[in-house]
Amino acid sequence: MVKVSVRYEGGLRCAAKHEPSGSEVCTDAPVDNHGKGELFSPTDLVGAALGACMATVMGIVAERHAIDLRGMKIGVTKEMSKNAPRRIARLATTIRVPLPADHPRRPLLENAALTCPVHQSLHPDIEKPLDFHWEG
Repeated sequence: MVKVSVRYEGGLRCAAKHEPSGSEVCTDAPVDNHGKGELFSPTDLVGAALGACMATVMGIVAERHAIDLRGMKIGVTKEMSKNAPRRIARLATTIRVPLPADHPRRPLLENAALTCPVHQSLHPDIEKPLDFHWEG
């Protein structure tokens, strides 16, 4: 179990502290929701968590099979709902893998991304299209 504590700083900003390491991430409300948009918004962090989780789980699988994924890039585009209630409606992800399209472990790596804990934890109403680009 990991504890995260959140401190409201005022001005629609928060500081989230990862208790085991002491590291902090600060958030700001987005411009379209009364904030300045100068930092990640809380929902931006959901998109970042999805991309980082996919990369991490793919990395675990890659290390198990002696595959070098250094340089892999993941982009996540977050779209909010247009109607109430305000929520994340879509997280479109593109993964640029520095391996050839015919790599023998391609199915294993793609499955790793699709089964990462964050992807599995997102509400089923959130659209989660995923596009792989094999660029090696």
